[in-house]
Amino acid sequence: MNRNDSCIIRHFSHYCALSDDDKALLCELEDSPQDVKSGDVLWKENDHASEFCTVSRGWAYSYRNLGDGSRQILEVFLPGDIIGLREFAFSQRLAGVSMIDDGVICHFPHRRLLDIFRQSTTLTAVLFAISSRQQSLLTERLVNLARRTAHQKLAHFLYEMYVRLDQTGAAGEGKFRLPLSQEQLADTLGLSAVHVSRTFSAFREEGLVLRERHKVTLPDPQALAQVAEFDACYLNDSVRPIFLENDNAAMRPPNGVSASAVKS
Repeated sequence: MNRNDSCIIRHFSHYCALSDDDKALLCELEDSPQDVKSGDVLWKENDHASEFCTVSRGWAYSYRNLGDGSRQILEVFLPGDIIGLREFAFSQRLAGVSMIDDGVICHFPHRRLLDIFRQSTTLTAVLFAISSRQQSLLTERLVNLARRTAHQKLAHFLYEMYVRLDQTGAAGEGKFRLPLSQEQLADTLGLSAVHVSRTFSAFREEGLVLRERHKVTLPDPQALAQVAEFDACYLNDSVRPIFLENDNAAMRPPNGVSASAVKS
C-alpha cells in the first residue's frame, strides 16, 4: 500500500514522528486488504483469538450480546484503528466485532506484533500508547453510561467522534460523517432508539446538532462540548519522549485536539 494512502501510518504519525523503517513496518500490517460489507461479522464472542486487524477504510464496533437478547456496543473503531489489541493475552475473543459500513480491513497474526516489538522501539511505544488510549476510551464510555443524562450521553459521544476524526483529518469546521444507525447509537449509549431520536430533535431545536442521514454538523462545537462537560485529556495522543528510542527523537508538538476542538 502507498504510504501516503495508509490510514494506519496517519494514525501512528499522530502520536510521534516515524522513520521510513517504521513506516515500512506499518505498511506490512496493511498487506492483503479484504473488502467487507456493512453488517459483516469479523469475529464473534469466544472465537479463537490469534490475530489482530487494522481498519483501512470504514467503521466497525465491538459488542457483547446479553442473555435477554439486547446488545451493548463497547467501542467504535475508525479508519487507522487496530482491533483486538486487548485480546493479545487471551486465547478467546472477549467481544464480537462487526462492520458499521462497507470498508477494508487487513488481518495480521499476533506474531507480527512480536516482530514489531523486536524491530522498533518507537512503534512499540506507540502500540502501548494506543492500547492505553483504548482503555481510557472504555473508561470514559463507562462514566458516560452510568452517570450522565441522555443529553450529555449523546453530546459527549458526538463530540468525541468529532475530536477523534478531526485528529486524523477526517472532520473539520464542525462537520463529519456518522454512519451509525439510531439503533446502534442506542446500543452504544444505553438508551432506546426513540430516546436517541428525541434527543437529536432537541439538539436541532437548540441549534447544537444538525443531522441529515449520515452527515452531522455542529454549528458551535464548543457549545456541544459544554453540554457534555467534555474533558479532552483522555484523547491527547502525544507520546512522551522517554518512551522513544532516545530522548532527542523528533517529536511532533502535542496535537491531541485541533485548535477548533481543544477548548472544552
